[in-house]
Amino acid sequence: MQDFESERKKLVMHLSDVQAVKTKSVGQAFLSVKREEFFEEAMKSNAYVDSAFSIGFGQTISQPYTIAVMLEMLKLSEGMNVLDVGSGSGYTACLISEIVGEKGKVIGVELVKELYEKTKENPEIKKRKNIELFNFDATKKEFKEKFDRILISAACPFLPKPLFDALKEKGIAVAPIGDAFSQRIQSITKLNGKPFKKEFLQGFFVFVPLKGSFQE
Repeated sequence: MQDFESERKKLVMHLSDVQAVKTKSVGQAFLSVKREEFFEEAMKSNAYVDSAFSIGFGQTISQPYTIAVMLEMLKLSEGMNVLDVGSGSGYTACLISEIVGEKGKVIGVELVKELYEKTKENPEIKKRKNIELFNFDATKKEFKEKFDRILISAACPFLPKPLFDALKEKGIAVAPIGDAFSQRIQSITKLNGKPFKKEFLQGFFVFVPLKGSFQE
């Protein structure tokens, strides 16, 4: 029988060795969330391979290295209110949930209805009371609440204005910005209502495209 707990520990050691995981809170989140629960039974043996895998519906569960880089760039802390756009399988929402804790909140938004319906039944999602999942187009939503952090796990040519508007002052959004073939991961901080950008320069990434009305 596969020892998933041991494999989780080895994955975190690997992510630390390659300097994707830099903080205790991100490392602990990867140790706490059972990635195998986001895979079909026949694919569970791949759960702790540091690669992206298809989860159906034209979507993927991102490579752990990539997720770790993005979570570190978000600079999460306890009690934060976080929007997870393109929440997909829900794995990243669970990682964020662990970091922001019981006083924090994670709003996951997934445009693909079938994936949303499947994800909300995941046991790792259901046991975390600070996660709420929704099925709508986040790129045209006028959010009533503002977020400390926004994570976009899909490629976009720019940060859609409704999402930048949904950031609190001094809030940070992290997204893969670029064309359909390659992207750089950017952190975008709202300062005095304007975006200030920083890029992760250690390589390019390839994400599935962000879908939504911002492209129309």
